[in-house]
Amino acid sequence: MSSGGGRKRKQRHEEHEEHVNHERWLVSYADMLTLLFVLFVVLFSMSSVDQKKFAQLASGLSAGFGAPTVAFQGAKAPLDGSANSAQLVQIEPGSNPDDGTSGTDGMTQKQKEAVERAIKAEDRKRATVDAKKAAGEAENLKAIERKIADALAGQKLLNSAKFTIDQRGLVVTIVTNEVVFAGNRAELQKGGEKILNAIAPTLVKLPNNIEVDGHTNQLRSKTTFYPSGWELSAARASTTVRFLTDHGVAKKRLTAVGFSDTKPLIDPKDPRSITQNRRVDVVVLTQLTAAQAALLPSAAGADAKLHTGQTTAEYLAKVNAEKAKSITPTASTTVHD
Repeated sequence: MSSGGGRKRKQRHEEHEEHVNHERWLVSYADMLTLLFVLFVVLFSMSSVDQKKFAQLASGLSAGFGAPTVAFQGAKAPLDGSANSAQLVQIEPGSNPDDGTSGTDGMTQKQKEAVERAIKAEDRKRATVDAKKAAGEAENLKAIERKIADALAGQKLLNSAKFTIDQRGLVVTIVTNEVVFAGNRAELQKGGEKILNAIAPTLVKLPNNIEVDGHTNQLRSKTTFYPSGWELSAARASTTVRFLTDHGVAKKRLTAVGFSDTKPLIDPKDPRSITQNRRVDVVVLTQLTAAQAALLPSAAGADAKLHTGQTTAEYLAKVNAEKAKSITPTASTTVHD
């Protein structure tokens, strides 16, 4: 009895072992291969992008994963690290970026001429806009010049500064000599403080950034307190910037630059260059684009050359004189009986 019962239990145990499935992993493996196949099909289909098909694919995938799509729907969805930094690439009208052909390939001569006329018309329109912007900016810079000139004239220092308008903006040139800085030194003299005191209130009220350029003359004499003219010119520019900062001009609007003797105001062969090339330039920087700023010197006319500042009174007198010239006197007629 006992031996027979033992064989039955063993037989049942062996029958139970025969039903164990050792190949269940094949199901997961097959699922993974299916997903990989779908992935490569999607990648292959995306290798030749069709805008409509891609939009449909993006919409289908987003809906399948339970997330709304923004592809080609006009919504903003910037990628990480690229938000608001996309750049538009100008493509010639009619061109196909995929085949490398020009936009005018395959066009008739009349069509090519029409395209060229359209491009030239657009260029003329852009040039007209740039010229108007430059002319308006030149007037704004002249108005700033008059305010600074008024302040200098009030202190009887009008001849202590000269003005020019270049593509950077309005340049106020202060000849240092012994008035602003002592020889080989970067500490402001009393005369320099007086000049900058007159200029600073106008600069404080401006929205423009300001660059201060330090310059030395062309003399090869040794700089006593500085290794070279580079350090001396940079120190003078920094001293001027610090003075303007102390008198209300925001630090973030100011820049100090040293040029040593690399940018002479007048020809180094001229005897006057020894004193006039040693200077500080306070530049009221323009807010125009580079293309528009390049037109500033021509828009400024005579003011693009170094000149003494024009005060408001002088400007108004000139305007009134020009108005008087434009008025043609009417001839009086005498009626005889």
